[in-house]
Amino acid sequence: MGTKRTTGIFRKLVLAGSVAVGALVSGAQADNMTDAMIGAYKTSGLLEQNRALLRAADEDVALSVSGLRPVINWISSAERSLRYNSAGVAHGTGHSTTLFTGLRLNQLLYDGGATRISAIAAQETVLATRQALVSIEQQILLRAVVAYTSVLLQQENVALRQNNLRLLREELRAAQDRFDVGEVTRTDVSLAESRVAAAEASLTDARGALIDAKSEYANAVGNDPGVVTAYPTLPKRVASVSTARSIALQGHPDLLNQQHRVKAAELTVQAQNKTLGPSVSFQADLGLTNQDTNSSITTDNLAARIDLSQPLYRGGSLSAGIRRVKAVRDAERSALITVQRNVVQGVDNAFVSLDVARANITSRREQIRAAQVAFDGIREEATLGARTTLDVLQAEQELLNANTAHIQAQAEQIIASFSLLSAQGLLTAERLGLAVEIYDPLLYYNLVKGAPAKYSKQGRDLDRVLEALGKK
Repeated sequence: MGTKRTTGIFRKLVLAGSVAVGALVSGAQADNMTDAMIGAYKTSGLLEQNRALLRAADEDVALSVSGLRPVINWISSAERSLRYNSAGVAHGTGHSTTLFTGLRLNQLLYDGGATRISAIAAQETVLATRQALVSIEQQILLRAVVAYTSVLLQQENVALRQNNLRLLREELRAAQDRFDVGEVTRTDVSLAESRVAAAEASLTDARGALIDAKSEYANAVGNDPGVVTAYPTLPKRVASVSTARSIALQGHPDLLNQQHRVKAAELTVQAQNKTLGPSVSFQADLGLTNQDTNSSITTDNLAARIDLSQPLYRGGSLSAGIRRVKAVRDAERSALITVQRNVVQGVDNAFVSLDVARANITSRREQIRAAQVAFDGIREEATLGARTTLDVLQAEQELLNANTAHIQAQAEQIIASFSLLSAQGLLTAERLGLAVEIYDPLLYYNLVKGAPAKYSKQGRDLDRVLEALGKK
């Protein structure tokens, strides 16, 4: 009799819980997966940090290009000369002071191509840094996916624990009623009390886990979550793991990043080798010269010269510099092998994880069905005295475990689906079609790659871009 009453109450609790959730959703703004990713993309400090690092790499190209251009300085110099003359028995001393003020121009004419090659190496570094930014973007978006899914999972887990606690409390009341009329012993009541206490502890743990999940969501997304209720539409998976590998090997940002770093290192070796050869530079001075500070006579001065230099010995630094850049090149080549293998492994792991999650969902659904049938049967048998209170409690625990495992499998499927996208290099705001303003790395690069002067038209355009970015 007590168990039949519990059955009715259990159904009412489930219905009441559904109504309460519906009312909560209607009264608050609900978040979805897309909202989480948009928030993460817009507010990530890590993305802003790496965008700034990319702009710094862009400026390295400008610095390299500037080395091929003339350098003009205004200079002012003073030169003091002392002379001692000796001719036979006649001796004499003298001195003179020379003042110069004007412009000095220096221009590199030839260095074997070292500066030009260094500029190309800087361009490869820019391309590598762009891919590093894409990789960071993927990490940010995947973190948002995991944070959203975690909140969704923990919310459902709390709801399950709440319903379980309500049911167990009714089982306890029923056991107490049956004990009062002599149908069961004190042991049955104590068992029910034990399960209620355990359910209360589990609910407390679940609520703590939900608070942690919401905290991570706020950190990853940039704002506290609303009502997270919607399961996202999962991205379509490629047909085979070999196809997924092929996509990753062609466009994964980590792999492209390392390929550009290898090219940059190889170009750096070429540039360093060029430093062993001769270089030619031009210098010109234009200004006013005063040969004697006691005289008010000044003369216009124009002087020009060409210098040819050839390094012969610098204490071993030349050879050491070449050996060093070669070692760096070898390290980058070896890193490329490691990155390629890691990319392939990441695809394989994500692909398998998604298969496992899908299979788990099917198995957990069957487990729930079987556990529900067993729970209903044992509960009815208990009303006839064929089952004990312990049997009912154990059956209810089995049903709870099955439901918990099912929502966990659903969460794992969501994370595995988006992890596979990330492993292929496809988890970007542009490919996902997020409603955000996509950061364009070419905008800044095209303005600075020519090393514009501060007061040129291009320099003023650059100032406006920096103001728009809020970085000036």
